[in-house]
Amino acid sequence: MFYSKIVAAAVVAFGATAAVASDKTSVPFALDWKFEGPSAPYFAAIDNGHFDEKGLSVEVTAGSGSLDAIPKVATGAFPIGFADINSLIKFLDQNPGAPVIAAMMVYDKPPFAVIGRKSLGVEGPADLAGKVLGAPPPDGAWAQFPIFAAENNINMDDIKVEPVGFPTREPMLAEGNVSSITGFSFSSYLNLVRLGVPEEDISTILMADHGLDLYGNAVIVNTEFAAANPEVVKNFLEAVAMGWKDAIADPEAVIPALVKRNPAADAALEQRRLQLAIDANVVTDYTSANGMGGIDADRMASAIEQIGTVYDFQNEPDASLYFTDAYLPEGGFSLK
Repeated sequence: MFYSKIVAAAVVAFGATAAVASDKTSVPFALDWKFEGPSAPYFAAIDNGHFDEKGLSVEVTAGSGSLDAIPKVATGAFPIGFADINSLIKFLDQNPGAPVIAAMMVYDKPPFAVIGRKSLGVEGPADLAGKVLGAPPPDGAWAQFPIFAAENNINMDDIKVEPVGFPTREPMLAEGNVSSITGFSFSSYLNLVRLGVPEEDISTILMADHGLDLYGNAVIVNTEFAAANPEVVKNFLEAVAMGWKDAIADPEAVIPALVKRNPAADAALEQRRLQLAIDANVVTDYTSANGMGGIDADRMASAIEQIGTVYDFQNEPDASLYFTDAYLPEGGFSLK
């Protein structure tokens, strides 16, 4: 079983976690993607002293896709990460007993999207039939595309899917080699802008606006680590929330923290990317009313049901295996 294979690695990793030069607890954090605008809140939490105030020393590592952090956290290589909860649900179904769970929802509204070009005939879901769709196989948005297709009565056989790499996805659309791509709305949209595609020619079809009840990315934790260090996890999540609060209050002010880690970043572009994520994915009607971090049980049940329409669960799905609010404050984190 997967669990038995990782225990030794997890124990070694957790033992090393406490071994730091100062009195702070070291907590490596695995992101899902490279350092772009939506990463800025985590760096703001470092530079603005939020992790320090909680006695934590945090090093953030870039990822290579929505699925990337899940095995890193499950194997104990990282105690905490950031990943797509829908991919986590499938991972736990395929690896029962793996010590990983989501502990704080960040993208209440997922950024899964189909991004097309109007000049190539793609403006809405119905336009995808008969067109070429570029999709990186490890992409979180592509993983949810079959649900999106089913909710919008799109026959998958009517779409020619071209497997593409992450680096070539937007260039292929910019060059007209594909008519649309799957991706995160805030990333692919602005990548196309950077490549010179006129903004009025870009169509962003957000799956959450077309039938998806799914959640998006969440902070995930290794359950072995969390059980042994509950206060560390609680403090980590609180510092993350404070970083997001800083970003929401003044997006421009947190971008220097990002640029410090990614000097090649276009500050203005990444500020726009961060603002897109805040407006569409983080600050929603639900989080405004209920705070950030938690989930709605009925919506999660519907999301699991939607996943089940395109994925054959090997085990009986159980929301309590995928998400816990044990490390969140009652009422979530206020974003004001």
